[in-house]
Amino acid sequence: MANQDDQFKKVVSHAKEYGFVFQSSEIYDGLSAVYDYAQNGVELKKNIREYWWKAMVQMHENIVGLDAAIFMHPTTWKASGHVDAFNDPLIDNKDSKKRYRADVLIEDYVAKLDDKIEKEVEKAAKRFGDTFDKEQFLATNERVLGYKTKGEAILKRMGKSLGEENLADVKALIEELEIVCPLSGSKNWTEVKQFNLMFGTKIGASADASMDLYLRPETAQGIFVNFSNVQKSGRMKIPFGIAQTGKAFRNEIVARQFIFRMREFEQMEMQFFVRPGTQKEWYEEWKQARLKWHLSLGLGKENYRFHDHDKLAHYADAAADIEFKFPFGFKELEGIHSRTDFDLSSHEKFSGKKLQYFDPELNEHYVPYVVETSVGLDRMFLAVFSNSLQEEELENGTTRTVLRLPAVLAPTKAAILPLVKKDGLPEIASKIMDDLKWDFSVDYDEKDAVGRRYRRQDAVGTPFCITVDHETLENDTVTIRYRDTMAQNRVKISELRDIIKEEVDVKKWLMKM
Repeated sequence: MANQDDQFKKVVSHAKEYGFVFQSSEIYDGLSAVYDYAQNGVELKKNIREYWWKAMVQMHENIVGLDAAIFMHPTTWKASGHVDAFNDPLIDNKDSKKRYRADVLIEDYVAKLDDKIEKEVEKAAKRFGDTFDKEQFLATNERVLGYKTKGEAILKRMGKSLGEENLADVKALIEELEIVCPLSGSKNWTEVKQFNLMFGTKIGASADASMDLYLRPETAQGIFVNFSNVQKSGRMKIPFGIAQTGKAFRNEIVARQFIFRMREFEQMEMQFFVRPGTQKEWYEEWKQARLKWHLSLGLGKENYRFHDHDKLAHYADAAADIEFKFPFGFKELEGIHSRTDFDLSSHEKFSGKKLQYFDPELNEHYVPYVVETSVGLDRMFLAVFSNSLQEEELENGTTRTVLRLPAVLAPTKAAILPLVKKDGLPEIASKIMDDLKWDFSVDYDEKDAVGRRYRRQDAVGTPFCITVDHETLENDTVTIRYRDTMAQNRVKISELRDIIKEEVDVKKWLMKM
């Protein structure tokens, strides 16, 4: 755990030092669990959003986009179940006076069992060397199987208790596992209580005429209430999807782990409307499609896993998470849910408006079923950023910090560096920059020795450095340096655009799917 904590501290520190993420309103001591994306962070975030949008909307003829308002009629949230059921189970420690999510305390306990399994694997790998078969070891080792069985039983019991709102049993489970307060080490717990996560606000010019509203806690409902509008105006035929990215707000009491759990965050969601009875096939199909999208970024297959839900939401008949190995362990990155016809049927009931589809093949009207894919953009940012941040020992005994971002997502694609600030080199470098910036986000840097400039660009994840030197004056060639290998090639200025495009082209990356 110490190594994980150290690595995570480096991620948070690097994000601030190199202009990716700042604490919100930091000059006033900040606001807990609210963050601002800085000059490099906003570019990385935009590139992730565009990479998702291109794969989800542009590459599918039957999926279209939407940008619904954050404010919605308050009955929306009654119909969706959020007013009555959008709660977190909270527990207080009487000694430290700290408040925790009861389910997270239990999940963290299970995560420690996963860590023990990892340690057993590491020990066995050292013992058996090249002959070590990890899959066989995980399937047969008694200690590993014991940890796995225990973890699964704990999560199953928690899921059942939360599903039945048996909060007394959730507390009993915490006590049986002897879970202590991470701050004080005390086991002196209060009862578990439910806490609604929605932010309330008001709309209207005066107190008398104002209406109580909520900041939306998810983006999905904006899609559901617009189902008929989109279907009719776009002449959409089932199966079809509506995709949306946008802000959502949750009054997280136990917000932590940097941008992993925030009060104001961004979602990238797609609701796929299908014929009733076909939802399970589409659910499986979207599970695989979404995993392929993640794997296309090359962050390592071993860093992803599926986790099927034991506790299903009131609207779902199947649900799974794609979990990613963050510096603090495997956690949810994306959810895939088979939502049945709950949402559209509920909005039909509360609004009195028909939200049905006439299927010409079946010659009948029905309320479509929905398969949802929902990924947190901020979590995606953290997954990409934390996985890419590496310290590397070089042959000369020194180390470098390099942010090995997938080139397609990198905030800056190339940095143009004149070797010296004279002899006409800055003018040529500026001309190259003016030419390339039509197609790519590029940077110009003439301060410090070129080696230090390379290190600076490594630290912000720039895939290419282009150095203009005295030989450039003679033959119109420059040195192009590759971030990951540090290899340097001499190329013609006229070839730069094609070289960069080859590495950062969205098509090349998405074709890996």
